[in-house]
Amino acid sequence: MKVPRGKLPLSVIAVLISGFALAGLIFTEDLRALTGTSILKLKACCKQDEIVHSSNVTKEEREKSVLGDDIIDEDKISFHPGECNAMNGKWVFNRDKDLLFNPRIVLEKLRGKRLMFVGDSLQREQWQSFVCMVESILPHEGKSMNRSRSLSVFTAKEYNATIEFYWAPFLIQSNSDAHLITNTSQRILHVDSITKHAQHWIGVDILIFDTYVWWMSGQKIKSVWGSFANGDEGFEELDFVVAYRIGLKTWANWIDSTIDPNSTRVFFTTMSPTHMRSKDWHNEKGIRCYNETRPVMERGYWGSGSDRRIMGVVTSVIGRMKVPVTFLNITQLTEYRIDGHVSVHTESKGKILSDEKKGIREFTPIASTGAYREYPIHGINFSMLICEKQCNGEKKKKKRNSIQSSL
Repeated sequence: MKVPRGKLPLSVIAVLISGFALAGLIFTEDLRALTGTSILKLKACCKQDEIVHSSNVTKEEREKSVLGDDIIDEDKISFHPGECNAMNGKWVFNRDKDLLFNPRIVLEKLRGKRLMFVGDSLQREQWQSFVCMVESILPHEGKSMNRSRSLSVFTAKEYNATIEFYWAPFLIQSNSDAHLITNTSQRILHVDSITKHAQHWIGVDILIFDTYVWWMSGQKIKSVWGSFANGDEGFEELDFVVAYRIGLKTWANWIDSTIDPNSTRVFFTTMSPTHMRSKDWHNEKGIRCYNETRPVMERGYWGSGSDRRIMGVVTSVIGRMKVPVTFLNITQLTEYRIDGHVSVHTESKGKILSDEKKGIREFTPIASTGAYREYPIHGINFSMLICEKQCNGEKKKKKRNSIQSSL
């Protein structure tokens, strides 16, 4: 299959997406978390990257850093906010070496292009992680970060490439976009309007969308059509599944009517499991995902925090779109990884939780993105391999949409 000129191969883009979750960062739904991180100060965050790319390291030592057994030195386990490698050990990758993340190759593939994450905190963490993995090889004068309330842009100057994040937790417009409304009963969604957000997506080469957790308030969603001029007047309370379907159709209609598939690739990421109810995996005395060290071994396990109806809506809407959308199903295989959340080791209001507080329910962070970021091989890499097969011509039948599933 020939790739149109100026367009990245799907396999290359999928490899990029597979790397987004390798670096775990702090999770929070508060927009204030968009400021104050070490990444945004443009500090190198991966010490291992310095080891692998050092000119003084022999070929054998370089290979040793990525091959072998996953051996953890219990005496050297430590965590520092400025480091990606939270544990001093040897990361094993006994599969195809060509799939290893190489920031220089990635930036070269992104030369002259724009990559944008759009959505809620899941996308924000993927953006931050991706920036973390590529910025360490760039000199200080070769990178920049520009930020606004909703749009953050990291620029690799030498490559004329940008890695961007646009905050739109519902994708469609709401009264909680620019100024966060924590009281979910006061949020009003403009389910038929998306132009205010979508104007920032035009001209982007690679778009990765997601929207889920902000819809899951447990209440009916106040939805309006037309102008917000009358405030709360005229809204209709809809079941969240109904409101989600209307909102996602608004997004899909904009994609179909505006995006040129010859110049822009579109991805949609499914929900990230929350693992908030330890009873789901039969741990009656557990506190969310705290102190879990093993994955759920029950085949087909599905937690209460992931709504199958939403999955059905996403599959249905995307399946009817004209513009090809690669559907990255991260949900099922990530469900098993109750041991993958890293939020208990992160900061809360600028402070690391003490060992005593880590085991107290009210202090245990809510980590709805951690498992996906900590264990990317469950879902994303599988989709990547499927994409590679398609690009290699193994799947010649033309499809309206390229829906990759990790189920």
